[in-house]
Amino acid sequence: MTNAADARARLFDIIKSKSFVRGRVVLASGKESDHYFDMKPSMFDPEGAELLAELLYARIASVDGDIVGGLEMGAVPLITPISIASRRAGRPLPGFFVRKTVKDHGTKKLVEGLSDVKGKRVVIVEDVTTTGGSAMKAVEALTAAGATIVLVISILDREENAEKLYADAGIPFASLFKASEFLKA
Repeated sequence: MTNAADARARLFDIIKSKSFVRGRVVLASGKESDHYFDMKPSMFDPEGAELLAELLYARIASVDGDIVGGLEMGAVPLITPISIASRRAGRPLPGFFVRKTVKDHGTKKLVEGLSDVKGKRVVIVEDVTTTGGSAMKAVEALTAAGATIVLVISILDREENAEKLYADAGIPFASLFKASEFLKA
């Protein structure tokens, strides 16, 4: 893409065609909705993955983070492309993910991909944010391990109080898109 505005417009089209669905669904928060964003098709699309990494890294580069990751499963497809984009930009950010539950075998780790997060400044990524509860699980696990959260960033904010949750916790929150943009389109 030639510029960020073109990249964002193209990504909007990809998400609209591959990931935006109208119809009754129950969300991870337990709420019912008449629309749904399944970001997996956009995150696994080669062009979508590249644009997501480019646009998310551009936002992440504005904060002083050391590592990037998030809660399984929504964040996992984003982490490696963002790490690659960060390396290409000359500021490599190692990736990790937080399990929803500790493995019952092997190392029994909750945070995978790094040996230690203590003292690290962390950026949490997420695919879709509704109330903010999912990414907050990652925030809590990382904070308990001694990390500092410098940003939570989502591809899409459903605009259902996640921004308030993070503001109340003193954690910066951003998103590439808002649900209202797709509902109006």
